[in-house]
Amino acid sequence: MKRIVTMGRGGTGKTSFVALMAKHFIEIQETPLLLVDVDPDQNLGEMVGVDLSQSGKKTISELVIETFLEKGGTTIGIPPSERIESQIWADGLYESEFFDLIAVGTKFIEGCYCLPDAALKGALEGLTKNYKYVLIDSPAGIEHLNRRIASKVDDIFDIIGPSKKSFDHVQRAYKIAREVGVNFSNFYVIGGFRFPEHMKTKAKEATQLDYLGKIAYDEQVEEYVLSGKSLWKLPSTSPAYNSVKQILAKAGY
Repeated sequence: MKRIVTMGRGGTGKTSFVALMAKHFIEIQETPLLLVDVDPDQNLGEMVGVDLSQSGKKTISELVIETFLEKGGTTIGIPPSERIESQIWADGLYESEFFDLIAVGTKFIEGCYCLPDAALKGALEGLTKNYKYVLIDSPAGIEHLNRRIASKVDDIFDIIGPSKKSFDHVQRAYKIAREVGVNFSNFYVIGGFRFPEHMKTKAKEATQLDYLGKIAYDEQVEEYVLSGKSLWKLPSTSPAYNSVKQILAKAGY
């Protein structure tokens, strides 16, 4: 089992990259996959054709609300994250033939995502060994990384845009991952679909990390995302899809 984390600032094509990476793994029969949506926007499900609500599944945040707010569950004794771990697999896991999907969801109360993240971490440490790949879609913020939702990761992909803030994000994320003890093998930088090709040298110099290329701009991807259509229905000729395959090949996949 390999764990792959994808992060980056909003609007760079991060979630599209995760969806197209999953599409590739399924097509080459590298399955089963576990897709983990840590981004509060919850776009990953839509991009792979899954509606958790219509499927009768709940996000981890919804399970936290149900257990500790609506039902008045106690947080004394057994750690709260352990108390709902079994519920995550029973009520929060969308299952299909080639992949499963779980999502953290939007913030359940005022404050941080500490409890949902802790619950997710416990769940990931449990049954993830049953999957070929665990693909984690992490948001632009690095607080989830700081709470080590996955303490052992094979590869981290940081999707960047053409801005100093994107370069700074990469450096902060790399630093925090090291400081909090996230055990990862590789930290890669990838240009988002709006990242100019001529800036690849700048990306290497600014981040001091391996730059694997950029996600190709693709009008069809924008059309699919706007209409809520699964990116898995993109044709094999899609420039974005083929650029993702090339990036993965450079990373050894």
